[in-house]
Amino acid sequence: MTFLNTLSVFGRDFDAKLAAFLPQPQGHQSVIMEAMRYAALGGGKRLRPFLLIETVKALNKIVSDEHWRVASALECLHVYSLVHDDLPCMDDDDLRRGKPTVHKAFDEAIGVLAGDALLTHAFELIANCGVSATKKVELISHLARSGGVNGMIGGQVIDITVSEQDRDEALISELQDLKTGALIQYAVGAGAILAGATNEQQKALISYARDMGLAFQIQDDILDVEGDAALMGKAVGKDENLGKATFVSLLGLNEAKEKAKALGERAKGHLAPFGEKAQTLKETVDFVLQRQH
Repeated sequence: MTFLNTLSVFGRDFDAKLAAFLPQPQGHQSVIMEAMRYAALGGGKRLRPFLLIETVKALNKIVSDEHWRVASALECLHVYSLVHDDLPCMDDDDLRRGKPTVHKAFDEAIGVLAGDALLTHAFELIANCGVSATKKVELISHLARSGGVNGMIGGQVIDITVSEQDRDEALISELQDLKTGALIQYAVGAGAILAGATNEQQKALISYARDMGLAFQIQDDILDVEGDAALMGKAVGKDENLGKATFVSLLGLNEAKEKAKALGERAKGHLAPFGEKAQTLKETVDFVLQRQH
């Protein structure tokens, strides 16, 4: 089976699990549950939950319902960030994953509340997870940090407050390590926690995730220049139109591609201690660098 087939099968299986973990529309507040399901189901690469589950497998553990639950919690938090990113006060996007964004399909207020609901639901899922209290607290604490001011939100704040002329490669690397990389690192780190990884194994896996996360963002910047809007399911060329500083604008297209490739090779190198069990995690790096959307 090719990697793309593996990812496709995973996406199908994961969506079935996620659908079961999301609330069913009912009561006077049913519209918010409809909006949550609209945002979370039927699209997306599912890269973060995929990384979590594959990390569990790389550590030779059998995947259980509790692993799927934590993966679903992570995806709920990720989707909340996309819903809020698309709002008029942020990126003001009309399309996400090839369909109208939540605030377009419903309205702006429901878009805000749907994001809020997905965020809080993520923590409810982990709180009800059938793992030890110690692991549960660790998973919740790490997710809060990864999604908060020292993670994704912190990166977003840098992105909207630091002027373009003050951005250099170091600052953009920091920004993306927080904004994009934090949740990718959480995916791998949570898989390691759930599988009972040693400290050394956790360090190697987080290093892998950090390098791959930065490569992922550089590829995003490349796709904003070279990508096909029809394949991506959203507008392209926005960064250039807004005069936004990116890895491509700072380094040039060719050097950005070389940097992404070098990061990808380094990411795969961190997986050496896991041997063939980490083959799918290595192939994920190649997917990240070769993706067209």
